[in-house]
Amino acid sequence: MGKELAKTEEVQPTQQEAALAEVKEDLTAEEAFEAKKRKLAELGMALLADPEANIKSLKDILQFAKDGDHSIVKLGLLSLLAVFKDIIPGYRIRLPTEKELEMKVSKEVKKMRFYESTLLSAYKGYLQKLLALEKQPRFHHVVVRCICTLLDAVPHFNFRESLLVAVVRNIGSSDDVVRRICCSTIKSLFTSEGKHGGEATVEAVRLIADHVKVHDCQLHPDSVEVLMSLSFDDDLGKPEVQEGNNKMKNKKNKKRKNFEESNQPQGNDRKRSKQETIAKMKEEVAADYKAVSYTPDVEERKRMQSETLSAVFETYFRILRHTMQSSVASSEANGNITSGGSGAHPLLAPCLSGLGKFSHLIDMDYIGDLMNYLKRLAARGSSSDSSAQKVQNLTVSERLRCCIVAFKVMRGNLDALNVDLQDFFVQLYNLVLEFRPGRDEGEVLAEALKIMLCDDRQHDMQKAAAFIKRLATFALCFGSAESMAALVTLKQLLQRNVKCRNLLENDAGGGSVSGSIAKYQPYGSDPSLSGALASVLWELNLLSKHYHPAISTLASGISSMNSAQNQVYISISPQQAFKNLLLEAGSFEYNQQGGTQKSNKRKGRSTALASTLASVEPPPVDENEVSKKLRRHFILLWDIKENERLRGELDRTTSALQLYEEYKKQRKPATLKNKKSKKARTTVGM
Repeated sequence: MGKELAKTEEVQPTQQEAALAEVKEDLTAEEAFEAKKRKLAELGMALLADPEANIKSLKDILQFAKDGDHSIVKLGLLSLLAVFKDIIPGYRIRLPTEKELEMKVSKEVKKMRFYESTLLSAYKGYLQKLLALEKQPRFHHVVVRCICTLLDAVPHFNFRESLLVAVVRNIGSSDDVVRRICCSTIKSLFTSEGKHGGEATVEAVRLIADHVKVHDCQLHPDSVEVLMSLSFDDDLGKPEVQEGNNKMKNKKNKKRKNFEESNQPQGNDRKRSKQETIAKMKEEVAADYKAVSYTPDVEERKRMQSETLSAVFETYFRILRHTMQSSVASSEANGNITSGGSGAHPLLAPCLSGLGKFSHLIDMDYIGDLMNYLKRLAARGSSSDSSAQKVQNLTVSERLRCCIVAFKVMRGNLDALNVDLQDFFVQLYNLVLEFRPGRDEGEVLAEALKIMLCDDRQHDMQKAAAFIKRLATFALCFGSAESMAALVTLKQLLQRNVKCRNLLENDAGGGSVSGSIAKYQPYGSDPSLSGALASVLWELNLLSKHYHPAISTLASGISSMNSAQNQVYISISPQQAFKNLLLEAGSFEYNQQGGTQKSNKRKGRSTALASTLASVEPPPVDENEVSKKLRRHFILLWDIKENERLRGELDRTTSALQLYEEYKKQRKPATLKNKKSKKARTTVGM
């Protein structure tokens, strides 16, 4: 017993000592952490107070970025970021050459050289540390934030190329936070060219083009969408003639002055020499101001703008070519494929948006190829098409964007472009039937209707009638917002094509102006050959009884149009009509549930809007919510029927098993009797 007590007494102090040691270690670690934080704060405050006297402290702070504690490393990186943002000068540092170092200079120049060289070496070490830590996941967010902040704050300073490479590398990152920071930095770089004179813009656009090429156009859409923030000077090449005329005038004026001065006496030589010295001083001051301020001259701006444009359009054309090649390869491998998702072509949508924005800057030599690409991308690629270039895995929204871009390119270069856009009208006519509200984007369809049908006022009567008839059918089948956009377009077409108002007649054999085609073909692919003038707009009668008051009011207004009277054009566009109904989504459903009093108020407001704009934009029913509820309802019904079927089968099988068991029970005594009778017979025979 005594030995055991002694052992327990020995064990207890050892455990207490271990606990005390752990507590001391924790306290020392916390004290060390607080001491390092204080040291970082002291060094940073001293540098911000007097950078030239404490420039050597940069290396001391840089040592904290190599600490074993991850929190200290992050604090060191952020401290250096704050210091560099404040002390970096507004010019690019150029280190002296060997010959310049051999020359005798003043103490101030030596001090400035030491300050600049120390700052530049510390900044270089800081960037190297950032790029090394970028590969580690625990430091990735902090490093990216430091790099983006430096590039945004000091894009004119040394080692800008390293920062740009790191930022462009992460603009397509799968991490939403990293990608958002990098994209906002690139956009800020494009919009604030006064900080760097436009050189960083050219470098960034080149790097983005190379980045898209290396990754074979398989990047996040934000990687190319940042190019939409670029701005170009459209009038940069126009003042050339005026500048030439000004130069000729100046030469003539100089010749006149020289001739007049040669006839004057030589007493004005002193005045002339003073004027020359003043002019030289002005030129030197202007040169120094130009060197300090990042405002390049006109020729330099032209060069940078042309290089930026070439890189941008190189990227866009590469994306279009990749889309064509991948579409052809997939169609050849898989045969007839229905329209797939945009996952196969993630960069196509921002590419088409950029082409639409910068269409007026495209070189005329490339417009023909661009229109061919757009025509093939917008084509349906049916099996009857004999061409090898089939595009079958683009969505309806992407094909509609191709048509929109084609019209924008045509209108942006209207003076020098003569392109037949009939194929794009055919594609729009067919895509209206392929459109599905839940799958495709209604805003893209509304934009296509506005640009291709409403803005273009020169339409063939047969083609206009075909679109009117198809849009009426479309409005009868789909949601309120899409139906409103279709009806607004339909009304504008009827207002501009007076003869098409014969479709509003109720003749048994169709309208009074049937044209060359006597029978309407509703499933025809060419609007000019559909024979829509031989039909009537019976869909408006059903649409006038639509559950939504906006649709019913507008349909009734269209039905009451007269072919004899001139109609005033409505100012609302299909896009605006679509957006107005989407903005008030859910309100109509709320009013339906809230009682008749609120719905009557909403109906009164919608009729007031209808009288003003000839089209009403009250809130629609939330189609997505209704479809979800119906889907859940039918799934529940299907589950109930399936359960009933399974229960019936289970009952039948159980009843069959019960019958089989009863049959076996009844059969057992009969078999026993037969066996006994057989035995009795054998015994009698013996």
